Amino acid sequence: MVPEPAITRRRAWHADESAVREKPSYATSVRVVFLHHTNHSNDYDCREDVPEMLRSMQGHHLDEGWDDLGYNFVVDRCGNIYEGRAGGVDRAVRGSHTKGFNAGSAGIAALGHFEKGERVPRPMLDAIAALVAWKLSPGVDPKGRVRMVSSSDVSRYPKGSRVRLDVISGHRDGDETTCPGAALYQELPWLRETVARLRQGRRVR
Repeated sequence: MVPEPAITRRRAWHADESAVREKPSYATSVRVVFLHHTNHSNDYDCREDVPEMLRSMQGHHLDEGWDDLGYNFVVDRCGNIYEGRAGGVDRAVRGSHTKGFNAGSAGIAALGHFEKGERVPRPMLDAIAALVAWKLSPGVDPKGRVRMVSSSDVSRYPKGSRVRLDVISGHRDGDETTCPGAALYQELPWLRETVARLRQGRRVR
């Protein structure tokens, strides 16, 4: 069993629970993880700035018509993990992060901007790896692929399309976007290998 990493809960960053529109909905498992970036500046202070950034994101997503913060988790540049969408960190909560593929997946957002030429901080990558290793359902191969069915015509794939996706994918793999940025996207092979080692109880190099 992979231990649960330290996760800062919603009450600690003062999520606006009164603004949440619907009760959480759930899948039976988490078969895919989609990596995102939030397009914030990378020079924020992890202690002072992040809670307000999260509250602002929640408000923006609510203004977009979503029920709550879209991402299941957010990870900052210092390696701190935050609970995103409400419903329980240990459950397969359906988020609003990857059009067509929100069911049976988890959306993890890296707080910052990671296009070509940017550097993804190692504490952030280590935290994402630990989170994914814990969050994927038992029996799911982090280096494998799974078949999913698109539920939206505004995703990269028309509704009803059967698509094979990497278990650890970028947002761009399911939607028409450049997210999570070229710098973070090129770290996905490292993440797959590292998550596999963590789930096998092996030391990470």
